[in-house]
Amino acid sequence: MKKILIVDDEPNIVMSLEYTFKKNNFEVFIARDGQEALDILKNQLPDIIILDVMMPMVDGYSTLEQIKQDARLDHCKVIFISAKNKEKDIEKGLALGANLYVTKPFSLKKLVEQAQELIN
Repeated sequence: MKKILIVDDEPNIVMSLEYTFKKNNFEVFIARDGQEALDILKNQLPDIIILDVMMPMVDGYSTLEQIKQDARLDHCKVIFISAKNKEKDIEKGLALGANLYVTKPFSLKKLVEQAQELIN
């Protein structure tokens, strides 16, 4: 079973992503901010991480920078989801090493398809 870590501080988004990915046979881990995500990553090695950009404590960009420093997570694919849809925000996310940058609002169905494509 593929593992996914969902990192977002908006409960409605977390609930819908969790439900949708579980329905598509993913083992789901949840973090409400970047620091919680980094703590989970000490013990879990997900195949894919969905990462919000704007979060309290540690934002998505900083979280990804720390993920990229951990060789155990080299196989991990990262998808940013964000309301920040300016070209410079998207370019920054991809430059930091994200595999995909999806702007909100997004299609859950399409996001699942994109996630599965990245890890197949």
